[in-house]
Amino acid sequence: MQSDILNSMQTSIDGDREASTSVACEPMWFQTHFVGCMEMYADVETVAAYFDVHQGWFKRCARPMQADALGENGYALTIGRFGALGYEVEPKIGLNLLPQQNRVYLIETIAIPDYVPPGYDVEFKAAQELIEIPADYSNIKLRNTEDLPSTMTRVEWNLDLKVGVCFPKFIHALPLPLVQKTGDRLLAQIVKQVSRRLTYKVQEDFHSTIGRDRLELFKKKRAKTSNFDLCRQCSGSNGTGEEIPEEIETP
Repeated sequence: MQSDILNSMQTSIDGDREASTSVACEPMWFQTHFVGCMEMYADVETVAAYFDVHQGWFKRCARPMQADALGENGYALTIGRFGALGYEVEPKIGLNLLPQQNRVYLIETIAIPDYVPPGYDVEFKAAQELIEIPADYSNIKLRNTEDLPSTMTRVEWNLDLKVGVCFPKFIHALPLPLVQKTGDRLLAQIVKQVSRRLTYKVQEDFHSTIGRDRLELFKKKRAKTSNFDLCRQCSGSNGTGEEIPEEIETP
């Protein structure tokens, strides 16, 4: 009799544990919109020529994230491991870098063959526009500026990102505003961390390909503007559209 009661209690405990860790089928969605820019010390044609052959630099600049090629213009990008509220996820997303149209480069989500995301879904839409502007070297000490271009290129980008997560049921037992706020904050943290790292590496890689003087120029300019925001969050899941400035750590 006592044995039957103990077995019944253990079955109940195991059932509660399994129920708390099982995944709910309805995802909770988080979304954000970011805008940002990066400066390239070259004319727009030179920058476009570099962007057009992303096969030569994207995987290199994405490190330490793993980027595996998917066809001619796609990549399977493993972002890294992130977690909050006792739940962790290692996002992996398929990105398609579309060929330019009038100096605008679009990036969209694509499926990764033979891969089923474990409990999450991502919708990624980004655009980068190359804008040529006059170059200004007045506040930078350089040995010579005779060979530097009279124009430079400003790469302006925007990102719309939606992430749906099928949380374990124990997460759904928490207050919904807490989960929403934590998820929004974590999503913004991921975007800031990735954009900070990728922006710097792309700038460094590009300038190193066009000469030591351009690389020196970029690093001196970057040192003077290291406290400036590389990007800012314009809206989150609350849908207000209000601008929310975000400080970015420098590389």
